Amino acid sequence: MSTEAASRRGVPDATVARLPGYLRALTALADDGVVSVSSAELSTLAGVGPAKLRKDLSHLGSYGVRGVGYDVTMLAAEITEVLGLARDWPVAIIGMGNLGRALSAYRGFATRGFKVVAVLDHDERLVGLRAAGLVVQAMADLPALVREQGLAIGVIATPPESAQDVADQLVAAGVRSILNFAPVVLSVPGGVDVRKVDLGTELQILAFLAQQRTVPTTRTAEVS
Repeated sequence: MSTEAASRRGVPDATVARLPGYLRALTALADDGVVSVSSAELSTLAGVGPAKLRKDLSHLGSYGVRGVGYDVTMLAAEITEVLGLARDWPVAIIGMGNLGRALSAYRGFATRGFKVVAVLDHDERLVGLRAAGLVVQAMADLPALVREQGLAIGVIATPPESAQDVADQLVAAGVRSILNFAPVVLSVPGGVDVRKVDLGTELQILAFLAQQRTVPTTRTAEVS
């Protein structure tokens, strides 16, 4: 089923968010030579309930075969197509600080359908240096990257005070998909998709959850 078909079926956002986990599990199974997998087995590998997995896959038109389960290769190919990963997506990483350099060296992008074609920074002192085998380019090169390499996704790894300006430049150059690692809310026009990865917020949530686990013990100690 094509991405357009998935759109017509109205695949829920929550389902789309879980599809990469299913694909990751299926890829691991395929690497191990597994031909078919039950919904119970796949749901365990993906960390979701069997009923939720079956409902998610039904949105794709995949219902499995009773007593057999899902064909690993076919289901992986179907999810790959729905997610738009049947092609390589050109990616640029902006901001060559510690985080940007780490992201540019991350090998997982290539295995998931994303090709880092450029690394950029507004600091002229960094332009011309190398990061993960690529020459750091100036922000002025963005429009040419979109025209010549089909740049589709921009990854912002700058300090928060620079992120909005970078987003504006990406949008002006024609980029319509942005992954933002800066701890700031970006303002973008309609038709531009932004996904935010806030490491600080996630750590704060973990701290809250860790604290909650200690509360009953503390209260019990106070009572005794």
